[in-house]
Amino acid sequence: MATRVVVAGSANMDLVGLAPSLPRPGETVLGDDFVMTPGGKGSNQAIAAALAGAETAFLGAIGSDAFGVTLNARLAAAGVAVDLVRTSYGSSGVAVIMVDRAGENSILVSPGANRTFVDLTADETAAIAAADVLLCQQEIPMGTVLAALRAGRAGGTRTILNAAPARVLPPGLLDEVDLLVVNETEARAITGRAEPDIAALLALVPRVVLTLSGNGSRYADRDGADVHVPAFKVEVTDTTAAGDAFTGALAVAWGEGRDLIDAIRWANAAGAACVRRVGASNALPARGDIEEIFRTRESS
Repeated sequence: MATRVVVAGSANMDLVGLAPSLPRPGETVLGDDFVMTPGGKGSNQAIAAALAGAETAFLGAIGSDAFGVTLNARLAAAGVAVDLVRTSYGSSGVAVIMVDRAGENSILVSPGANRTFVDLTADETAAIAAADVLLCQQEIPMGTVLAALRAGRAGGTRTILNAAPARVLPPGLLDEVDLLVVNETEARAITGRAEPDIAALLALVPRVVLTLSGNGSRYADRDGADVHVPAFKVEVTDTTAAGDAFTGALAVAWGEGRDLIDAIRWANAAGAACVRRVGASNALPARGDIEEIFRTRESS
């Protein structure tokens, strides 16, 4: 039986512009190309988990506009269960993304319907409790994130928080987290320290994965582990959804019972497979793509 992953999070339509360089304030840059694709950290991570082999359900809200129809269809086409997805009258979430030729990006998110994802229903709570892993991010109301994590903890579900984007956390939220996934910016925001402080994070959660972009990841826990897990060497085209590919794959691997160090290495392979393509959900790798890199590529 496939591991069961529930993702509670955001769904956005991504409007992606490709250009030689990212514009500075007040500057207009002539672009190379434009792509419109379903995205949002929650939706992306749900699709990533489904493509990586999990039985995946998405909890969130889409708008009543044409973007909402497309977002729902994209999730379903990837094999994500969408029977509990809410439809809110009005606009769906939208992300405006600019990507330069080096693969770096700049993103502006308008939440839209994601703001309406509040007050979990009994069916949503039951879905979380029945899962092996619950995965949350921070593009939806933080009260909903807290409620979902509490439902996971009460149901015996492993809980993962990808604390992105960096936001003020409600009191008690990190008490419900089994595994925290953060980049260096998010780690600094949580601890208030000038540099990422693993010890300070472990005072708040039992396990931490610190993502280091092209340098791989660092894993630490309260049992004394502190391990650097190298990245895989690939040609980078677009880093937009790499973090979501990593986190979705990590949830699957951990749910399958892999040792966390091995699960992180597998998730690194997912991130590497993602950066070879332009886009968000359309760039997320299938399990075979992850395995190809995991088995045959060198890490750096």
